[in-house]
Amino acid sequence: MVLFSAPDCIYSHSCRLVLVEKAVECDIVDVGDQDATYKLAELNPYNETPTLVDRELVIYGTRVVNEYLEERLPHPPLMPIDPVNRARARLIMMRFDREWIGTYPPIAESAQPMKAEQLKEVRDGLISMSPTLSDQPYMLGVEFSLVDCIVAPFLWRLPAMGIELPAQAKPVIDYANRLFERPAFRASLTDAEKEMRRK
Repeated sequence: MVLFSAPDCIYSHSCRLVLVEKAVECDIVDVGDQDATYKLAELNPYNETPTLVDRELVIYGTRVVNEYLEERLPHPPLMPIDPVNRARARLIMMRFDREWIGTYPPIAESAQPMKAEQLKEVRDGLISMSPTLSDQPYMLGVEFSLVDCIVAPFLWRLPAMGIELPAQAKPVIDYANRLFERPAFRASLTDAEKEMRRK
């Protein structure tokens, strides 16, 4: 397998995290390299990351890649086994992407800081998650899942966005720290992503 990934791309980070959680042997190709950029343009009509190549198959889009990896390599499982909770997980991922991740430009490419109302919207939304996360260690309950693989890269980037969570968001802060302490999360970080928390 080969994953075309950008070193500071939040979507690529999610796929890298899934690969490490599943202990998949995969070549990570940094599209910052010119040759890799040309190759990516040949493989993906949108010329974007993440793009996964598995033998003759080429797929792209974070959720498509992550769910393919889940089905192709089912151990350890990162999705619930029953259809109701799988649908619930997909809804959470869709909402998270649509309402937060997909709304804001990539940090490295953003010439303008986020507006105060955008910062407040994200901060308030995260605070509203506190009651759920005060009762369970992960987004879907006691098991780490694909939902957490989507959320973790976003939470990692909060300081780079200029977002500091208040005390009433302690369950979210604790949840973020649990995610960041996972060995797979640490292994999924690029040098550029490590720098996001050193500033």
